[in-house]
Amino acid sequence: MASKATGEAVAQATPLATARAAAGKGSGSADPLVGDLRRAGLLPLLVLHFLRDEPSYGNALMDRVERATNGLIAVNPNTMYPLLRRLEADGFVAGEWEHPARRSRRFYRVTAEGAVERERLAVELAPRLDAVAAGVAAIRAELEA
Repeated sequence: MASKATGEAVAQATPLATARAAAGKGSGSADPLVGDLRRAGLLPLLVLHFLRDEPSYGNALMDRVERATNGLIAVNPNTMYPLLRRLEADGFVAGEWEHPARRSRRFYRVTAEGAVERERLAVELAPRLDAVAAGVAAIRAELEA
């Protein structure tokens, strides 16, 4: 059984959401350059964009995201595979097993609905991408002055 002092400390503790807000961090990445972009849908946008070209599987998509962002965004399986399942459940991608009997790799392709979602996300994220680019350009200009 918890002591009275422990119970009082718990009662006075700041709720986690309040502590995060005070620290300036919300859910998702706390990285000031890409955290807001990730929360706004950058990763789904990139996945839908890459699948527009050709079907692919999770590990290849993780590598492509890292290459396309010069390592700025690293994605692990605990992020990529739930995202792919969510995109599939939403009808934005369709997946099928490379060898259905063995379930070796699941390849995903973008659907017509996914193409529409890609365009929506691209329009929605464009101002945020521009703001990050302008911020980095301002830092570079300041350092070169």
